[in-house]
Amino acid sequence: MTRPAHALYEQPWPDGEYRFFQMGYVVGDLLSAAATWARVFGIGPFHVLPIAEQTGTYRGQPAACSMQVAAAQAGPVQIELIQQHCDRPSIYREWRRGNVSGLHQLCSITWDYDGKKEHYGGLGYDLLAESDNGRFRVAYYDTVADFGFVTEIVEAVPRFLEQIAAVSRTCAEWDGTDPVRILTRDGYRVPGA
Repeated sequence: MTRPAHALYEQPWPDGEYRFFQMGYVVGDLLSAAATWARVFGIGPFHVLPIAEQTGTYRGQPAACSMQVAAAQAGPVQIELIQQHCDRPSIYREWRRGNVSGLHQLCSITWDYDGKKEHYGGLGYDLLAESDNGRFRVAYYDTVADFGFVTEIVEAVPRFLEQIAAVSRTCAEWDGTDPVRILTRDGYRVPGA
C-alpha cells in the first residue's frame, strides 16, 4: 500500500542553496545510537561506513581525526551519526559532552563551494574546519552562537550525489529488517555477525 504524501513536505524549497538535507549528531557509540534511532523513530536502515581518517584543517591548523559515520534517510532529511575514534582535537571532540548525543550540524550541498564559503565568511562566521578527501570538499562554519549548531557545506559532485540518492532509495524501500548495516565490499553485515 502506498502512503499518501504528507502535506508538511509539499511546500516549495526556498530559493538558493539553503536546502538543509542533513542533520548530524555526534555520538559516543555509533552502532548503539543507530539501533536506538531505528527502534524509537523507525528510521533506517542506517548505512555504517568504515572508520576513516579525515584530514584537513581544524581552527586554521593542519589536523586529522579518525571517525566513522552512519546515515539513514528520514523523509526529506538525512540523519547522520558521527563517532570520533581518537583523542585528537576536532570539531566533533569539542562538541561531545559526556554521554549525551546532540545535534552538531545542519548540512547543505552546494554547486558553488567557494561562493558559499565567501557567503558565510562575509557574514562573520569563522571557518572551524575544512577537509578535501580528493572527491569533494567539506567546510564547517561556527554558527553556534546564532543557531546552536555548526553549519556544514558539502561540495556537490556527481558521485557524492549518487551515494546520497542510493541511501535515500534504500531507506524508502526499507521493510524494517537489518536496521543497522555495516557496509562491506560485497553488501553489508549486521553488528555481531
